[in-house]
Amino acid sequence: MIHESRVQLLRVGMPDSKGSFVLLWVQASVRVTDNHALEYAVREANRLGLPLAAVFGLTPSFPEANARHYQFLLEGLRDLSAGLAARGIPFSVRLGSPPDVVLAASKGAAVVITDRGYLRIQRQWREDLAVRLGVPLVQVESEALIPVQTTSPKQEYAARTIRPKIHRLWHDYFVPLEPHELKRQGQDWPTDLDLPQLDVSAPSATVKTLPLDFSVPPGREAGGEVAALARLSAFVGQQLAGYADTRNDPTQDGSSRLSAFLHYGQLSPLTAALAAREHGGPGADTFLEELIVRRELSFNLCQYNPHYDTYDGVPDWARKTLEEHAGDKREALYTREQLDRAETHDPYWNASQNEMVRTGRMHNYMRMYWGKKVLEWTETPREAHAHLIALNNRYEQDGRNANSFAGISWVFGLHDRPWTRRPIFGTVRYMNAGGLKRKFDIETYARRWA
Repeated sequence: MIHESRVQLLRVGMPDSKGSFVLLWVQASVRVTDNHALEYAVREANRLGLPLAAVFGLTPSFPEANARHYQFLLEGLRDLSAGLAARGIPFSVRLGSPPDVVLAASKGAAVVITDRGYLRIQRQWREDLAVRLGVPLVQVESEALIPVQTTSPKQEYAARTIRPKIHRLWHDYFVPLEPHELKRQGQDWPTDLDLPQLDVSAPSATVKTLPLDFSVPPGREAGGEVAALARLSAFVGQQLAGYADTRNDPTQDGSSRLSAFLHYGQLSPLTAALAAREHGGPGADTFLEELIVRRELSFNLCQYNPHYDTYDGVPDWARKTLEEHAGDKREALYTREQLDRAETHDPYWNASQNEMVRTGRMHNYMRMYWGKKVLEWTETPREAHAHLIALNNRYEQDGRNANSFAGISWVFGLHDRPWTRRPIFGTVRYMNAGGLKRKFDIETYARRWA
């Protein structure tokens, strides 16, 4: 089922009666499973009696992305190419600005269908194309279980304010998405599409041909829809039952490790939610809270707060109390370069930084501690926020992500409440190494990533 609330006309009009195909612009939802934009495009092509073609515009200058991120992305495009081919849908990956790529590929199209993204650059791409395109542009939500504007018309204060709104709606959206067979096939790409085409069959070779920052090597986990579904199956079958108890312990393999797949659109939140609901139990309840409530709270932030990725997006009360204590004495001060190299006096912080640099991910509990300490070790909270954004975006496989932006600003008080006043932090929540030692065997974690 595709709810009407998922569908938004970005350029109004009737499909071009002279169009010879329907074009699917893939950008955020890089998969065939539970892809509402793809299924909507198939149904629209069938309704018009036309074939369907798909295109992805790959820009090598995505802000702060490096070879680590592009390798994971290309692995997803490889799997998508195979999945679309199996359904009779030709797919082309072209090098260039995504709106320019789609505009060129849309010559002869009756209508263009695309997916949805909540980051500023993703919205700008779609707005740019909408004003230049000569045929209707339809956006179909497939990255949130519930479209953000359907849940709430404003920025939500915290999880406790958005949770009841989501819970009132989510069972209506827990609906399996039935794939439809494409009735007419055979659309070929125009031979005069004057944009470089990328071969995505060998991602590790293709990534070397791009003008990228190669100083950060690929992470430890491969990307793509095949890997995403395998990881989901392993998590649900082996870890979900104990997820509520083990997820916050960095010495155990208790986390889902699905964040990067969700970020690159290689796994649908619907697929993951249905699998968890079918399994059931307290682990499933905890997982669904994070997958839907917390993740879509971050989308809410990006949709309604224009400063979601900067210190100015932190709530007024938190910035006020932090700035009142900006002159407090610090135990230590570190530059961004020292932080990058994990050269602090804190072995637990260094371990978390090393985990991120080496693998492309950091355990979520340690990421909270990691952020709080940078706030404590930097001259101003604004500078600390900038350090965290830069480090996270550089090394995390799911950096430049709504969840990441919300998580970093949580360090500074976003989606939280005032606590007991302390030096440096004011009434923003504080964390220390003592808490790590009480909760789990932090020395084992430190040794692992020393």
